[in-house]
Amino acid sequence: MKSVEQYKVFSVELEGTAEGNPYVDVTFGARFERADGGDAVDVPGFYKGDGTYRVNFMPGSAGAWNYTTHSSDSALNGVQGSFEVTPASGDNHGRVLRARDVLPREAPFSTENDFTFAYEDGTRYLPFGTTCYAWTNQDEELQEQTLETLSHAPFNKIRMCIFPKFYDYNVEDPAMYAFEGSKGAFDHTKFYEPFWENLEKRIAQLDELGIQADIILLHPYDKPEDWGFSRMTKDEDVFYLTYAVRRLAAYKNVWWSLANEWDLLPWKPAEDWDLYARIVMANDPYGHLRSIHNCREIFDHSHPWITHVSWQRCDLQRTAECVVDLRAQYGKPVIVDEAGYEGNINWGWGNLTAEEEVRRFWEGCLRGGYVTHGETFVDRGPKLWWAHGGKLYGDSPERIAFCRSYMESLPSGMDWVPDEIGVIDGTFTWDVTCMADSMGKGTDDVLMYFGFFRPAYREFTGDEGKRYQVDVIDTWNMTVETLPQTFEGAFRIDLPSRQYMMLRVRTVKAE
Repeated sequence: MKSVEQYKVFSVELEGTAEGNPYVDVTFGARFERADGGDAVDVPGFYKGDGTYRVNFMPGSAGAWNYTTHSSDSALNGVQGSFEVTPASGDNHGRVLRARDVLPREAPFSTENDFTFAYEDGTRYLPFGTTCYAWTNQDEELQEQTLETLSHAPFNKIRMCIFPKFYDYNVEDPAMYAFEGSKGAFDHTKFYEPFWENLEKRIAQLDELGIQADIILLHPYDKPEDWGFSRMTKDEDVFYLTYAVRRLAAYKNVWWSLANEWDLLPWKPAEDWDLYARIVMANDPYGHLRSIHNCREIFDHSHPWITHVSWQRCDLQRTAECVVDLRAQYGKPVIVDEAGYEGNINWGWGNLTAEEEVRRFWEGCLRGGYVTHGETFVDRGPKLWWAHGGKLYGDSPERIAFCRSYMESLPSGMDWVPDEIGVIDGTFTWDVTCMADSMGKGTDDVLMYFGFFRPAYREFTGDEGKRYQVDVIDTWNMTVETLPQTFEGAFRIDLPSRQYMMLRVRTVKAE
């Protein structure tokens, strides 16, 4: 009997008619049922070309499973089979979902898990992403180089497009296209199989690296006369989305981003995006995460189909600082998916110093959100990571790795604390970003990040009857120094004369 690991992809592939246009004319899918009756999933399939049909299935539980196909083609209808699903092992934790949908709540109306993510098995997930919009549209050698770079990078999520991108520093035609046909004459009712085989292969390789594929389904950066993918009709969009989701949804590491910079597609009104979201959900039996991304005009993220806020800064100064406002407004996890890129290109969004890129990560994380990296060095070769992938040259990735490891080491109850509350009685905190142990009401474990400020010292007034241990963290030089003595009452901590310092103050004794 065939077998597959829980949360991995099991495929049923059959031969049927190749007459006419099976992409349009033939329906195909299967019902998967666990033999003990404990689970059942209806999964839509797709046509691969040359008379071949497939349905991809991600089993959510271990055990013996059976399937029965259904199709408008009699040769494909009623085919039955069985397979065994073995329990998930190693780092296979299933899909990433909102924590509130995975973890139990301690009390009714609790918001403790509203702003975080978790894997399907309850394991905590903190996204530390990067952006390589068109990496799967490059030649095979560059795609392989990108994967090699990612295997040593700190990123566990990547923003990537299906369609190619035409924009500054990114003007070449892709190696392959999603549709059959040629420039200026693509057939939007037929898909080019080698393209989709490669895309599936790359998503699976990302999964092996532990990286979530945040797939951008539509975007405005098009060659209208040559490609025209941004100008497809509503019906063509629906047809494409149906196929893409049916083909890719069984990969556990998939997220759906309906658009990159949706507001730069003004010919697609807001109600169209609601329709497209319904199409995605109708063809995704696994309920992967869903978002939509802005340029200047922010989409209304209160729409119920949106699982988390994917946001681009709209202000040159306030970037990751807006996490607090977005959390309060929408009550959902917030990812600053475009906080700006380390690099030196012409545009302000793409010539940040590494120091500023890293600062934005710490600001976003300590405010209870998440941040996505990008790199745009125009003088390190013709391929820019942000668009093409390839190699990373900047100084921020290793420091983002430090940020990630530090944030992952914190207790799950740590969260942003408003500065007006104060985290230690009598202590001056309005000029810092604070995160504290929410379970301890902000008094037993406190992080204070100074960002681009560089105070020579900070004075504290401790709670009566408590003693404190203090760590001095240099987020740029990636060091953590635990001071040898403990403190009580009024005390002072001297700081190096450097920016990007942070203090962690922990209660070690309470009388």
